[in-house]
Amino acid sequence: METTSQHTSSPDRKQSAAAYRNLIVATIGFTLTFWAWNLISPLSGDFKERLGLSDFQQSLLVAVPVLVGSLGRIPAGALTDKFGAKLMFPAVSALTILPVLLLIPARNSYGAMLAVGFLLGLGGTTFAIGIPLVNSWFPPAKRGLALGVFGMGMGGVALSGYFTPRIAKHGETLPFWIVAGALLVYSVIAAVMITDNPGRSVPTDSLGHRLGQAGRLRVTWELSALYAIGFGGIVAFGVYLPTYLKTWYEMSPTEAGTKAAGFALVTVVFRPIGGWLSDRVHPALVTAGALLLAALMAILQAFDPSLDPVGTIALLCMAAGLGTASGSVFALVSQVTPQAKVGSVTGIVGAMGGLGGFVPPLVMGAIYSAKDSYSIGFMLLSDLALAGAVYSYGRMRNLRRDS
Repeated sequence: METTSQHTSSPDRKQSAAAYRNLIVATIGFTLTFWAWNLISPLSGDFKERLGLSDFQQSLLVAVPVLVGSLGRIPAGALTDKFGAKLMFPAVSALTILPVLLLIPARNSYGAMLAVGFLLGLGGTTFAIGIPLVNSWFPPAKRGLALGVFGMGMGGVALSGYFTPRIAKHGETLPFWIVAGALLVYSVIAAVMITDNPGRSVPTDSLGHRLGQAGRLRVTWELSALYAIGFGGIVAFGVYLPTYLKTWYEMSPTEAGTKAAGFALVTVVFRPIGGWLSDRVHPALVTAGALLLAALMAILQAFDPSLDPVGTIALLCMAAGLGTASGSVFALVSQVTPQAKVGSVTGIVGAMGGLGGFVPPLVMGAIYSAKDSYSIGFMLLSDLALAGAVYSYGRMRNLRRDS
């Protein structure tokens, strides 16, 4: 009997070891490529001075890689369904080296920077490669936490924001060389260590047909809307929080940047918590509770409380709610999406989440310009989050995978 037990548990142990190995390697790759994806933003002030850019030109320079990276997740997810992450992860990581190094000769020309920024968007697509990989390796009972841990790789954007300008002080082109070197080493490691689950289903139809099928699923757009609120809220605050703190609370740029980094850190930490909770409670319920918390905190912040302590608590609790929701939504993706379509659906949902972050800063800025107040903007955020909470609870908790 003991021999039989050892034989049956050995494949399980191998499967588990392979799952965690893939999770760790994919999370490191996600972090690195997101650092590369965000290389322009922390240095945009220097580029503005060097090239004599207007505020709009500076914003466009920062926005191009983010927009391309968000939209690029749609084909990246579908290609991962077809070719697997073992090919896609090292390939995309290696290809991202090219635009990173091209930033060096391009940095003296605005047109060249925009072109390179377009190519740099490639680094933002790895999210749609890692989700189907992790999803295929972990059983449903552990999938939420695993996807949440992988999602912590979005912290690469915050790492870039903190370290890139500090590295640049030791050499103008040094950040680009360091990130390119790290991507090269990682590409080799990923080619060796990432393995696709032997049991994964490989679609046989064309890329366009698969994307069309994913686009025709109602759940794709429901999940996209929820992720646009959760992750879109995170992106929006990452972009706009320093401006808000400097304008409304009259903080110094350094102090505002530090507070914004704290907000980003909370969202990163709470993403796996959202996944972990989703393994124990239906992810739709977790999403509803998290978005409700974000809505209530947005209402509180709309009344312009003093930052110490009420405003700080409200913003950090909002970060916790949005971070939790961004983790639980992808636990929901894995629960209600047919396995062979996870990559395609992930690509669309991930793209909508990234794009969802660009509307709120524009709205907040426009409202402040017109009304000299941020309260209306926070109330609009609370309305969106509350609508997402109600929809998650009312509709999404009853969904099951179609096939």
